[in-house]
Amino acid sequence: MPDSESSPAADRPQALSAFRICDFTGQLAGAGATRWLASFGAEVIRIEDPVREGRWDILRGTPPYVDDRRGIDMGGAFNNHNAGKYGITLNLRDERAKDILTSLIEISDVVSENFAKGVLERWGFGYERLKEIKPDIIYVSNCGFGHVGPYSDFKTWGPIVQAVSGLTFTSGLPGLEPAGWGYSYMDHTGAYYMAMAILLALIHRQRTGEGQWVDLACTESALSLHGPALLDWTVNQRPSRRSGRPHANRSFWPPMAPHGIYPCAGDDDWVAIACRDQADWEAFTKVVGEAWCNDPTFASPDSRHANQDPLDVNITAWTAPQGKFDVEQLLRGAGVPVAAVMKPQERIDIDPSTADFGLWPTVHHAKMGDVRVDGQPAHFSETEWRFERGGPCLGEHTADVLTTLLGFSAEDVEALHAEGVV
Repeated sequence: MPDSESSPAADRPQALSAFRICDFTGQLAGAGATRWLASFGAEVIRIEDPVREGRWDILRGTPPYVDDRRGIDMGGAFNNHNAGKYGITLNLRDERAKDILTSLIEISDVVSENFAKGVLERWGFGYERLKEIKPDIIYVSNCGFGHVGPYSDFKTWGPIVQAVSGLTFTSGLPGLEPAGWGYSYMDHTGAYYMAMAILLALIHRQRTGEGQWVDLACTESALSLHGPALLDWTVNQRPSRRSGRPHANRSFWPPMAPHGIYPCAGDDDWVAIACRDQADWEAFTKVVGEAWCNDPTFASPDSRHANQDPLDVNITAWTAPQGKFDVEQLLRGAGVPVAAVMKPQERIDIDPSTADFGLWPTVHHAKMGDVRVDGQPAHFSETEWRFERGGPCLGEHTADVLTTLLGFSAEDVEALHAEGVV
């Protein structure tokens, strides 16, 4: 790590090269945010706890794994969410560690965290203290309910956020219980909101010189995704769950039919088909060529939308004996919106568009070796993102940060290690 006058980011012509982030984030909702910034050149320095072996972030050491090796540095998800970052350990029970953190904050632009409400405050590093250390510091916190309001003392997790916000209620199939989303959707989406919040605060500081505290509530972020459903209730008093609704595979705004996921031959193979208008329908029926395609029940967009159940039965009978890629090829050739439902291994290892878009770069991890991680779904002609290192092993860069950025000697660092400070 170069010195504070020439950080690793400063040597690269990337969009965020000028910024340093003192980062306490973990898991997905926080670590995913600073991951974005690191990929565009920000110097992100993760702070972890040496006493609990970095267990502020529960993904450390958990599957998936690259091979048979196990340990606190071998967690695949942690590596993926922390690629490109630096990692140090500080035992903040010790005043000397707090002094080190103070020095790091003094040369940082952002302090970021996604702990429960009040954790940094209890450690002596709430926003008022951060302002004393550096008046223009940007402090971005991201927790389930934010730091104000009647729920602010509650702790959350992605699926809980989805349930409380109403996202879970609006998904599923008619006549069945509300459906979970299969993974922590709002952990990932909360990270995107947090990344945007950090960038907006940095822009404001560049314009005015003013730092600020950005208090982000992940549950409110989820609620903001409910636009049409909230409008429908506010204006029409129509609830999301009523007869025939919700049907997560169908389109009501705008109405389209067919619009669904249909089974195909194979092991859990499916294909998505959508007809936006009459032209799509006519192209679809020319490919299918069966008698039911001429049924007056399905003649117009309105009648198809009103009779989606029998329509889907007929389409299922047509797709079920065929391979999903065969159906895709037939309908794509006719200009009908269609896509085989990809399994992860198909999308990553078979679909050529994934490799051609550079979405899975290989990085070098100090212990795992060369591994693939998620890339970013956008390319910049002048300030392109890149990942060159895997996520940091526990305390991997402690000595570099303390000696290069903060002026400690190698002997000082060795003594601090021996005394349990770092």
